[in-house]
Amino acid sequence: MPPDPAERDRWPRIAVVGAGAVGCYYGAMLARAGAPVTLVGRARHVDAIRRDGLVLEMHGKREHVRAEASTDPAAVAGARLVLVCVKSGDTEAAALSLAPYVTPETIVVSLQNGVDNPARMRPLVAAEVLGCVVYVGSEMAGPGHVRHRGRGELVIGGRAGEDAAARAAREAAATFERAGVACTVSDNIDGELWTKLIVNCAYNALSALTRLPYGTMVASPWSQQVMPQVVDEAVAVARADGVRVDTAGLLDRVLAIARTMPGQISSTAQDINAGKASEIDALNGYVARRGEALRVPVPVNRTLHALVKLLEIAAEGRSA
Repeated sequence: MPPDPAERDRWPRIAVVGAGAVGCYYGAMLARAGAPVTLVGRARHVDAIRRDGLVLEMHGKREHVRAEASTDPAAVAGARLVLVCVKSGDTEAAALSLAPYVTPETIVVSLQNGVDNPARMRPLVAAEVLGCVVYVGSEMAGPGHVRHRGRGELVIGGRAGEDAAARAAREAAATFERAGVACTVSDNIDGELWTKLIVNCAYNALSALTRLPYGTMVASPWSQQVMPQVVDEAVAVARADGVRVDTAGLLDRVLAIARTMPGQISSTAQDINAGKASEIDALNGYVARRGEALRVPVPVNRTLHALVKLLEIAAEGRSA
């Protein structure tokens, strides 16, 4: 049953910048609950969403969710909540494209991999920019068609000690919760972002290199040797960078991801398979750069970064 139009009026207007696996999943969850959602993305996704609705495949069922879609960043105008879901390498370009259409009352939420996207956006937009940690397994099964594979919870927060950021985080979290998306507000979002970065560093490169789903990959004794080293190096860099990371049972929490999403392959693997540039520079590459700057040895992360970059070159050659 489509949402009651009167109910839609009681939601904030929401814009999703980047109609990929993450943007389409959360856009679909919000839209199916009744929120007025506009997705801004590439023409092939926009055309499919306009024609068929946003297709959400979840729990073995397929649902066509009503949502607006546009290729024009001006579609962001008037949105109270803007979700930025582009690749980390496109962060500045996305911020500049939406800057003319947001106001100081707009809440911009970065649902991206990496730890520094909010800081990169804040100088470019006159809006409250929040960090958000995304724990979801999803993939694009076709234009305008997102497939959910597991989890979906969020952790959100702004700059520590700022009342406006805290209020914005609570408002955004309440909107997600109303749509059935579990969302926790954190007063240590930098630590939460680094924790997710550590997870990504442990999984993404290995998944791309092996093409294995998480469950199979983590069961291998070879992964069991490498992943703890990746985690230890990243934790050392975070500590040297002054970031507070909860390390109690951290490795167990990292490995548990494979139990909750055994069939998932990483976004890095999905990008490589599609012949696209990945976000590895913002993951193991970021740890390698910060490790070098802070004089923290990170040989395993540096090697994984280099191997994925070589995969990208090979993928470019295949698609040329």
